[in-house]
Amino acid sequence: MNESAIARVFVVDDDECIRAAVCAMLKRAKYECLGFPDVARCLEELKAQNRDLGEGCDVLISDVKMPGKDGLELLAEVRTLFPWIPVIMMTAYGSIPMSVQAVKTGAFDFIEKPVEEAKLLSVVESALLKGTELHDPLVGKPLTRTERIVLCLILEGISNKRIAYILERSERTIEVHRSRVMRKLGVDNLVDLVKKSTAMGWTER
Repeated sequence: MNESAIARVFVVDDDECIRAAVCAMLKRAKYECLGFPDVARCLEELKAQNRDLGEGCDVLISDVKMPGKDGLELLAEVRTLFPWIPVIMMTAYGSIPMSVQAVKTGAFDFIEKPVEEAKLLSVVESALLKGTELHDPLVGKPLTRTERIVLCLILEGISNKRIAYILERSERTIEVHRSRVMRKLGVDNLVDLVKKSTAMGWTER
């Protein structure tokens, strides 16, 4: 991230003019902005980012109506893979049912086009504040080698006690590793851990 930027915002919209206009508003407010014409390229960048090097996305803004995968599909994937990123949806086809669906899927907020600069900046600021309040500092951090091994054994259905025996560690140590794995992946139960690991391809390793 540029030293002068206060946060990094991703903007996804297939309309180049709208994408450029939204990024211009954000840059005037000293945000770093990366624009993407489609869902696929945004997801590619999200998966390649290194939050430890300041490359993470702090807020994601996405159009709803787009060719191919739409904004709601992107929202669902981000909520699964990157639950710590607040997602703001925008559309020129605003409706109460669509707004409700976006919020139910996990959107932080919903704004209509043409985007008003004051409204945009207010919502982005609120999203950043909310993300700070709820953010676990471990979420999104890379797993250590031991944590990866523990995760793989958990996914094989092996108990903490058995994992401790296999790795020649105490059961309490394994419990700590398991807790850190779940925090880093942003989940709080085994079912979500399996879903998240499957979505990230861990079950295939």
